[in-house]
Amino acid sequence: MLTYPNIDPVALSLGSIKIHWYGLMYLVGFVGAWLLGRFRAKKNGWTAEEIDDLIFYAAMGVVLGGRIGYVLFYNFPAFAENPLVLLKIWQGGMSFHGGLLGVLIAMHLFGKKHKHGFFEVTDFIAPLVPIGLAAGRIGNFINGELWGKPTDFALGMVVPGLGDIPRHPSQLYESALEGFALFFILWFYSSKPRATMSVSGLFLLGYGAFRFAVEFVRLPDAHLGYLAFGWLTMGQILTLPMLILGAVLMFKAKQKG
Repeated sequence: MLTYPNIDPVALSLGSIKIHWYGLMYLVGFVGAWLLGRFRAKKNGWTAEEIDDLIFYAAMGVVLGGRIGYVLFYNFPAFAENPLVLLKIWQGGMSFHGGLLGVLIAMHLFGKKHKHGFFEVTDFIAPLVPIGLAAGRIGNFINGELWGKPTDFALGMVVPGLGDIPRHPSQLYESALEGFALFFILWFYSSKPRATMSVSGLFLLGYGAFRFAVEFVRLPDAHLGYLAFGWLTMGQILTLPMLILGAVLMFKAKQKG
């Protein structure tokens, strides 16, 4: 059993201003994507200015889509009762699937502005995304949220406030799989010329498979519980379309050769 580090979620306090680790993890993700995008730009015939614009569009898509997605997917009753809950960002709540939809819309707008095809843009940005996913899950871990089920596994941790039973650090599993492992898979796969849509398809398949698997050891949202068959969570339900779409894109890319 591992010892939970119990890190203060507030990284820095400046009077009444508090800077949280979770927010800093978003900054790490965006800066990391920007640096990697600059590195890949010349090889793909993109300019540095396009990368700057791309990250700005992506950041807007992540923040707006993530917040709207969380409220609609995970907290719709509260939204139906009071739509202004959407603006209460200080109460927390971000959804990856909402953020993904937001980024896809943003990439469509970016592509139209810079005369790039939609899948040309998504193939380019897909390997940059996992760095932000890895950092975000570390932020969840520091915040002490999204914990896993009780376990006697060697990596289990006793979490303050959740009893004396060790639990899966599911946030770290997701950081390792959806973040670092997926990054290396996509980075090396995209290092050689690939048919359009193939990198995007592999991202959807890779993230979908890792997320679906980790959900088995992660506690479902308390106000939702299991939604089907006594084990299917909202995260898994939202991930299924990603797996299907990823397989379709890979198949179509393979047909192109």
